Amino acid sequence: MKITDIDTIMINSPGRKWTIVRVHTDEGLVGLGEATYSNKEPAVCAAVDNMKLELLGEDPARIEYLWHKIFYESTVSGIWRMSGPIWQSALSGIDLALWDLAGKITGRAVYEMLGGPARDSIFAYATGNDVDWYLECGFQAVKLACPYGPADGLDGIEKNEEFVAEARELCGDHVEIMLDCYMAFDVEYTVRLAERLRPYRLKWIEEFLIPEDLEGHVAVRNRLPWQTLAGGEHLYTPWPFRQLIEQRALDILQPDIFWVGGLTATREICHLANAAGIPVIPHGGGMHQYGLHLSAAMPNTSWCEYFVGSPPGVALTPARRTRRDVVPQDSQIFPGAGPGFGLDVEESWLLPFFG
Repeated sequence: MKITDIDTIMINSPGRKWTIVRVHTDEGLVGLGEATYSNKEPAVCAAVDNMKLELLGEDPARIEYLWHKIFYESTVSGIWRMSGPIWQSALSGIDLALWDLAGKITGRAVYEMLGGPARDSIFAYATGNDVDWYLECGFQAVKLACPYGPADGLDGIEKNEEFVAEARELCGDHVEIMLDCYMAFDVEYTVRLAERLRPYRLKWIEEFLIPEDLEGHVAVRNRLPWQTLAGGEHLYTPWPFRQLIEQRALDILQPDIFWVGGLTATREICHLANAAGIPVIPHGGGMHQYGLHLSAAMPNTSWCEYFVGSPPGVALTPARRTRRDVVPQDSQIFPGAGPGFGLDVEESWLLPFFG
C-alpha cells in the first residue's frame, strides 16, 4: 500500500468547524487526523501541503519512520527541523491520520495498537468556571480559569482568593479543584498566590509561567515544594518535555496531541514521563477520540480534561463533533470502538478548505 495524496478538508459538524488532514492510499483507504491550531488553520494547511511532498509513494504503515522523515527533512521557506506550533500542528494532523489509517488497515482500534487498554475507564475533569453546572453534570473535579494576574496587584490576589473560596464552598471537600493561570504570572506572583490559596487544597496550579522559562519553573518548584504544578500544553516536540522531566520542574505534564507532533510524539512523552514516575494529562484530551485512545492505553494517563463548551442547562451530548464522540458519565469516560480512532463523520459535513 502506498500514499497517493494528502489533503485538508473542513468538517462543519453540528458541534463546530474543525480542520481534518486526510491521507489517501492506492487501495482506497483514507486516514483522518485533526490539524487545529488557534484559528491559524490556513497556515497549518499550507504546511501540510508542503510536507506531503516527502510522503507521496511511501508505505503509510511506517509511522515512526515517516514522523522523523517529515521532522528532519521537510523544508518550509528554508527552515529545517520544524519545532514551531504551525509546523508541529501540521505534522500532528498527518501523524494522527496515519494512525487512523493503520487502524483501518488492521481492523483494530488505536488504543489496541498501542498495547491495549491500561484501564477500564478514564477519570474526566471539567474545565471552566460554571462550577455548579459541572457538579450537576456529575463531574468530580473542576479546573478554574484564574481571573486576575500580576497587573491587578494585591486586590487581584484577594479577588482570586474569593473566587477559589466560592468554588471550594460549592464543591465541598470531596471534589478536586485545579487552577489554570494561562501563562500570565511571574515567579513571585505565582508563589504569593499559591501561598494565599493553600487553605483551599488545590490539586494543581497550571501554566503559571510562559512555557520557555525553564529556570522560572525550577524556581517555583523550589519555593513551593508542597504544591503540585502542571503545564506543557504550549510546548512543541518531545524535547522540551525531556528537559522538564530531567529538572523535575513539573509534577504533571500536559502536551496537546494536536500541537506537539501527534500521537507519536505524545506517546514518547508519556514513556519518558512514566519512567520518571510523572503522570501525563493531555491538554483537552477528553474532548476527542484522538486523546481518549492515547489516554486509554498509556500507563500514566488515568485523568483527562473535558472542556464543557455548552452553556449551563444544555446537555453535553449536543456539543459532540462526530456521531461516535462520547461524553463523561459521573466523571468517567472511555474512547469509542475502532477501527482506527473510530471517527464517524457525515459526508454532508465535509467542505473544501478555503485557506
